[in-house]
Amino acid sequence: MKNINMQYTYTKKRLQFGKQCNFTNYEKVEADIKPHAESMTHYIQIDPVTQGTQCSKICSVHEVNTNTATFRDSGMYHSEGGWPKDLNAKDIEQTVRYKRKIEKDELYIHTMLQLLPPMEQCILQNNVCNIYEQYFSYMEPISLIQRVYSRTVNVYRDILPIKRQITHLSWSPDQGNRFAASYCNTDFKNAINDNPQSYIWDVENPNTPCVILKPFCPILTLEYNPKDSNILISGLMTGQVACWDIRKGSEPIETSLVEFSHRDLCNEVLWINSKTSTEFFSASKDGQIMWWDIRKLQMPTETLVIDLCKPDDQNIDKATGISALQFEPSMGTRFMCGLENGIVISGNRKGKTSSEKIATRFKAQYGPIISLERNPTFVKNFLTVGDWTTRIWSEDCKESCIAWTPGHRDFLMGGAWSITRFSVFFLIKMDGTLDVWDLLIQQDSPVLSVKVCDEVLTYIKPHEQGQLATIANKKGTTFLLEFSEALTANQKNDKLLFTALLDRETRREKIKEAKNREQRLKMKSLRNINTETECTTGSTKNDEKDLKCSNSNTNDVVLIHCEEDYDNAIKAELLKEEGTNNEIS
Repeated sequence: MKNINMQYTYTKKRLQFGKQCNFTNYEKVEADIKPHAESMTHYIQIDPVTQGTQCSKICSVHEVNTNTATFRDSGMYHSEGGWPKDLNAKDIEQTVRYKRKIEKDELYIHTMLQLLPPMEQCILQNNVCNIYEQYFSYMEPISLIQRVYSRTVNVYRDILPIKRQITHLSWSPDQGNRFAASYCNTDFKNAINDNPQSYIWDVENPNTPCVILKPFCPILTLEYNPKDSNILISGLMTGQVACWDIRKGSEPIETSLVEFSHRDLCNEVLWINSKTSTEFFSASKDGQIMWWDIRKLQMPTETLVIDLCKPDDQNIDKATGISALQFEPSMGTRFMCGLENGIVISGNRKGKTSSEKIATRFKAQYGPIISLERNPTFVKNFLTVGDWTTRIWSEDCKESCIAWTPGHRDFLMGGAWSITRFSVFFLIKMDGTLDVWDLLIQQDSPVLSVKVCDEVLTYIKPHEQGQLATIANKKGTTFLLEFSEALTANQKNDKLLFTALLDRETRREKIKEAKNREQRLKMKSLRNINTETECTTGSTKNDEKDLKCSNSNTNDVVLIHCEEDYDNAIKAELLKEEGTNNEIS
């Protein structure tokens, strides 16, 4: 069907409208009514009178006085019938005397004859039916299954047109109503015209940030003071550290001097446990750890160079870059740092020399350590994220980890423990997926996998109450996720079960380390025997042949014994694992 045009335009020239009209305003009397003198005689002036009006119901004044009622609590002890109020039921002599008095009464026999028949009927019925029978006792009780899920509460987007990567997130200590996000484009080719400002967001307002921080260069990391929500510290792209007070404005109140700061990007800053709450330490990829005080921020109070070859020389040219930093307030002066070569160092600031400060080392990953975090409840166990795997370590086992995740198809970008449920940890991946692992439920796969977005996830920071977590991506967007109770709350026996799991795995790794150490000693002794037999000279050819035959025979026997011991140890460990799995199941 063709469309019909329902409109038509009429056109007309200006000259066809005629002469233009000019309108003017003027006064004109329409009517003039003259006063009547006769009507003046009928006018009566009345005095004004004030009169009140009450529309509600009028009641007379009356009062009612009621007597105060007094109450008292009274009861009777019915374990052996109703005892009188005057009688102490716990006194044996009084109860026996009262029973004899009642039994001598004439109405006692008649009362008992009336009460015994119905009571006998009830007793016979109870004897017929087993009132204590437990129905369906053969069925195994099934515990309630809690649903595991997560939901996105809010989304916070960068207000600038050119989107930048979020490199760090930090929750405020005042019940977590705010969080700070540092925006920095780590792609230096595209970072020329970027705006260096970062934001502090209010959880309830995802539209505009409540505070805008305006540094002179981009911020790589930003941390709240754990005791004052108005004070923040940050690590800058120039290697400097800055202190912020949001009450005094959007610019830093103090910045460290360039000549006393890091030589590379300052990618990690953390507050340390001090009486004044003014001390923190920073790390950079130049291989230095510096301790600072915000009261005198021009230069560091202490510097430590991570030189693995000769720690006492403190040669910064041979230092290894630091990619992750960790500090637990409950452990005093101890700290941990993850290096770019995959080594984790457990250090102590109180060490007398540099080698004592970085004495403990773990070969954790094959590549750089992306995330490093201690378990908030079991502080001896820590989590490392790097390459395509996540590993859980114990400070008692230095050669190998006690648990690990299978290799992921996508590169891991970070990880963190849950603050409230100590067996849960989170992993973020390059494909925009969040994996939630619970070691008490299953160890081979995550209990929850959520596709947060299509972009690369860069950082995750759980809330101190455990139910919320902020996740950032490469396009400057922060997602606020809420998790179910199954992922945030601990059950009655979870702590005992998780303690047993960690102890069992730690004990197994210790046994393996002892077996491997024993095998290495045996192989070393075999090499020494071979070198001694080769060095002996001055004997005849026959003697040499006999010695070679005897040495080869002894070597074969020792090697066979070593292999048998190693196989027996592996079989024993496998049997223990099967037994523990059967007990848990």
